[in-house]
Amino acid sequence: MRQEFRRAWQLKKMADEESKLFSLSEAERLRAQLEPVLIEAMELRSKLADVEEKLVTLAERIQRSGGMLVPFEMAANWRLERNRLVDEIHAALERIHATGCVVKDLEAGLLDFPARLNGESVYLCWKLGEDRIRFYHGQDEGFSGRKPIDPRDADYGKPIQ
Repeated sequence: MRQEFRRAWQLKKMADEESKLFSLSEAERLRAQLEPVLIEAMELRSKLADVEEKLVTLAERIQRSGGMLVPFEMAANWRLERNRLVDEIHAALERIHATGCVVKDLEAGLLDFPARLNGESVYLCWKLGEDRIRFYHGQDEGFSGRKPIDPRDADYGKPIQ
């Protein structure tokens, strides 16, 4: 499954290198537009994991039986479904990356928007479930390095999901 996402991560790298810089208001407007696309990609990713699990289970069963009982039609259908899901995930990620936004973690629903803050290159950081973009982090930091954009958000806890 990791190989399927290599292209998506290459797109992410390209977005990092050639990124648009967002103001907070631009990022917030775009976040609202991208949220449904992100949710779609996350749901597709979950379905892909289910299909991958079925394929692994089938491969193990075929191996245990010595390859004698291969349900070819079922295997072919699952492979087609897997390929369709991979293509749809790539398309959703490409739609997000085309805006200049970066998907940092699809499973967590984490988006970063390249920006400049006090002359420093940063990412405005948003996680699915948060009501708005409240945090940023340096480009060499990750989610754990998030800092509040507004000091009043310093005590912002886990959002209600």
